[in-house]
Parts: sequence; C-alpha cells; structure tokens
Amino acid sequence: MMAIIGMFFQDGLTGSAWGDWSLYTASPLRAEVDEPPKPPPFDPAKQVGAMEPLGFFDPAGFSKVGDKEGFQNLRAAEIKHGRVAMMAALGAVAQHYIKFPGFETVPAGIGAVTTPPGTYGFAALFLLSGAMELAVWTQDPNKEAGDFGDPLGLGQYNEEFRN
Repeated sequence: MMAIIGMFFQDGLTGSAWGDWSLYTASPLRAEVDEPPKPPPFDPAKQVGAMEPLGFFDPAGFSKVGDKEGFQNLRAAEIKHGRVAMMAALGAVAQHYIKFPGFETVPAGIGAVTTPPGTYGFAALFLLSGAMELAVWTQDPNKEAGDFGDPLGLGQYNEEFRN
C-alpha cells in the first residue's frame, strides 16, 4: 500500500510512475565509480632547492605553476650558467699565475683578448667550448636538470646533496 502511494507521489513529481533513472543522480544507489584524483599541477615551489631561509625565489615570475618543461629548461640554464661563472672566476685568478707555452708575452686581464696570440687562444677556446656545449654537455630529457650521473661512483647525488 505504501509502495503504491509512493508511486503516485513519484508520478506527480516526475511524470513517470516507474521513474527516470537519469533524474536520480544524487541517490547513493546510483553513485558512479569515482575516478582517481588527478595529480596536482607541477609546483616549482615544491622542487629541490626551494629551502629555508629563502624558500622558492622567483621575483620576476618566470616559473609558472604547471609549466614543468619551462621550469626544467630554466633550471638547466641556471646550473650551466653557474658552472660557466665558476670557471670564469677560476680563470680570472689563474691567468696571473699560469702561462701556457707560446703565450708568455700575452698580458694578463682583458688585454689578453685583444693581443695576439691571446686572440687566437680566445678563438680556439670559444670554438672548443661551443663544440662541447652542442655535442658533449647536453641535458638528457629523461633526467633532472644538472643530473649528469655520479662519474666517480661516490653515491653523493641525492636530494640532500642537491639542496
């Protein structure tokens, strides 16, 4: 008896005594299987290197949330430029104390670039570094930026070492 009264009530609400199952989306009996949650978007602030006291430092806003490829490109460029700067600083100090054979008459400092044979040495160094940059020192897209492995087998390439 209660079922018949319920059917009349349902027919008055929906226009169908037997119901249209598409109208019952909130019913726990019709709950759809939930898809697994999507992973959160790439967040540069949660990457290795963002640590105290500065945290994530990007005042110009180059690294966008969700842009993993752009972030990896910027990180690889940052590491490469840092390594070039370290070698340049070492070369700036060492040039006063070390003279290669045939370059004894070349002055120390910037004057070495404009004085032969220093000009030839600079051109050779420029071409050699360009060839190494394009052919040897390339970033593997399957690895993190700056990960060139552990050539000495010391087992020191871990998250603590990278921070």
